Amino acid sequence: MNPAPRSPMSPLPALSRRSFLGLGAAATGAVLLGACSTGGETGTQVTAAPRDGGRLRAVFAGGGAQEVLDPHKTNLYADVARSNALYDKLVEYGDDLGPVPRLATAWRPNQDATVWTVELRPAVFHDGRPVRAADVLYSYQRILDPKNALRPRASLEVIDISRSRAVDDRTIEFACARPCGDLANVLAAFGAYIIPEGATDFSRPVGSGPFTFTAFEPGRSFVATRFGDYWDGAPHVQELEILTAPDETARINALLGGQVEYADDLGVTSARTYEHDARVQILRSPRSAMSGFAMKVDRPPFDNLDLRRAMFALVDREELVSTVLGSTGVVGNDLFGRDTKYYAADLAQRHLDLDEAKALIRKAGALNTTIELQTTGATNGFVEAANILAEQAGRAGLTIDVKVGEGSTYWTRTLDEGVLSSFRSGAMPIETHLAQRMLSTSSKNYTQWRRPDFDALFATASETTDEAARARAYQQMQAQLHSEGGLLVWGFSDGLHGLAPHLAGMAPNAPSNTLGYARFDKAWLS
Repeated sequence: MNPAPRSPMSPLPALSRRSFLGLGAAATGAVLLGACSTGGETGTQVTAAPRDGGRLRAVFAGGGAQEVLDPHKTNLYADVARSNALYDKLVEYGDDLGPVPRLATAWRPNQDATVWTVELRPAVFHDGRPVRAADVLYSYQRILDPKNALRPRASLEVIDISRSRAVDDRTIEFACARPCGDLANVLAAFGAYIIPEGATDFSRPVGSGPFTFTAFEPGRSFVATRFGDYWDGAPHVQELEILTAPDETARINALLGGQVEYADDLGVTSARTYEHDARVQILRSPRSAMSGFAMKVDRPPFDNLDLRRAMFALVDREELVSTVLGSTGVVGNDLFGRDTKYYAADLAQRHLDLDEAKALIRKAGALNTTIELQTTGATNGFVEAANILAEQAGRAGLTIDVKVGEGSTYWTRTLDEGVLSSFRSGAMPIETHLAQRMLSTSSKNYTQWRRPDFDALFATASETTDEAARARAYQQMQAQLHSEGGLLVWGFSDGLHGLAPHLAGMAPNAPSNTLGYARFDKAWLS
């Protein structure tokens, strides 16, 4: 066993009810108790009425100098925040991961769900041009172009863009390559933002979102200005600045030092430490994070099913959850999307079984094998969890060598390189997760899982309008992943974010990747 250095962390008690905004106080403008300034100054309370003006500063983990403003290349949470500021989708996911109309106001299928008609609301781009059906078709054509290898492509592939057409400027007729039982979920796909027809240069991007572009320095900062003609109402703040910092310590220090009003993705230890600090409010995003490890099933040693099953058996999920996630966590069962629609909750929950793990390791001929685990300190809990996994694997007769790599290139590097890596995902419907990560054509297939029969099941689930048949297909897919897949899911947790006491109006119950997450157009500075 070759773990990277880690500090001890004990199981965490529940954070106090007062410390969370789950009751919606900030969103409704209710007074937040304890929101006082430091240094003995008079406390400032969040006023009931929103206030306009000021610059709201937010800090996220970033992607370094490779960051771009192309919304179709959105991947990290910082990308989501910038894209949400500048652009819109046709449909978004709500707090329950159900569809919420955005640029689209209605969508209806023909009798066999092979053609869908979508209607657009009146909206304008930042340069004054109206958002038209032609812009939507151009955006989707760009996403679907295989030369671009864009993440939303796997979700949108059901659309036959060559046969789709603009009925008029605010009506689109989407032809489908096969029957599509749920187009709204397709339109809400991660990264499926609408850009103006002909847009190719994103150095000074134009969108239809609540803020207009001002400045961007990759890996450092992004500045945008209030868009007064936004269809959903102009933002309260005059300016939005999104900063990036490589680790949680830098983010929490920026918040404590008054350099930002919002710090994304805090660890449970920081949340516990600062929950009673007058300089901080803790915002909880429920069901926001899936934690696990990705085993690449197309190469040694994890092309051996017995070794993958040994990994499933040797993991002590309870230890990982209590140590890394604390009171915000629950154990996983090697499947994405716990407590969401179509989740295969009837599959037997896995537990630590060292005897089985040792037998499977011997059967695989892998006893005393050394396996490199790639991880990064840029994501909360990754190094801690990697070291715990190394300890647990050592008890079963495997040596895991933890390699801590540079954060800004981590997700690009581990997509294709190596054999084992730390993995994390925000919330999304199970069907979106499967489309973007588990199909032969998926651009974010971190486990390199490619099975024609699995792809066929997904097509069956996608094209049927029979809800029971769709559920059965998704259950079959998850049963296959649970038995043979390469994603070891050990836990789920809420997202934790730090807010300055004078920041109000943030959505209180929005999981990551949903409409209310990383959006600042409804927030204000009191």
